[in-house]
Amino acid sequence: MPETQLKVELLSMTPNALAVIYTACRQCYSREDASEIFKKAVKGIPPIEEQEAFVRKIVASGHESVIEHVSFTFAVSGISRALSHQLVRHRIASYSQQSQRYVKIEDFFYIVPPSIAKDHELKKIYENTMKNLQETYKIIVNKLEKMGIKGEKAHQDARFVLPNACETKIVITMNCRSLLNFFALRCCERAQWEIRNLANAMLKICKEKLPAVFAEAGAKCERLGYCPEGKFSCGKMPLKEKVLGKK
Repeated sequence: MPETQLKVELLSMTPNALAVIYTACRQCYSREDASEIFKKAVKGIPPIEEQEAFVRKIVASGHESVIEHVSFTFAVSGISRALSHQLVRHRIASYSQQSQRYVKIEDFFYIVPPSIAKDHELKKIYENTMKNLQETYKIIVNKLEKMGIKGEKAHQDARFVLPNACETKIVITMNCRSLLNFFALRCCERAQWEIRNLANAMLKICKEKLPAVFAEAGAKCERLGYCPEGKFSCGKMPLKEKVLGKK
């Protein structure tokens, strides 16, 4: 099968997310029960605009524990195994990934890096390599099945020839605090291009669904107003030393 493209969909998010965060914030400073604060918040007491302004202020102040009560669940496809290995390093999250043991990865889709895609000769070599690996996978599975090794037992051994380019599918759940951290690291120009594309796609959804939390989210420099990467800076933002007046 041919190359494939990134696809990100929001499966679900915490209902009444703004009210949940507002309630968590207020509970820290109120004698009132959280259940009562929540009931009022859902009814628009105080008005939604005031709740949003309050949550924005809390997030800007760095009081991020209260946003952990809200989570987003995404369905992601069209990503490589190379990306998923990076993704699962973000530990405060839940992942359910397509298994190469229980799913027969015959005629797999694959991801082509932009640097290879734009060079005709390289792309041809790359595509031929993918086709050869697809055929090799089939040969191994078929041979193992003839030997009486079937199903996942055949798949789990044949998958050793599958490349990092092989497409995978994954369901991701992260709370808002983890998402802010994920975006800060992976929306940065220094992040690998594929996971940066994923982060930007997820960020777009989060900004649309919960702007009170994510309006200012993105690469670290977006929130800080300066780049903390020193000599590795992409040049988009002034360096930390310049902004803070240090040499």
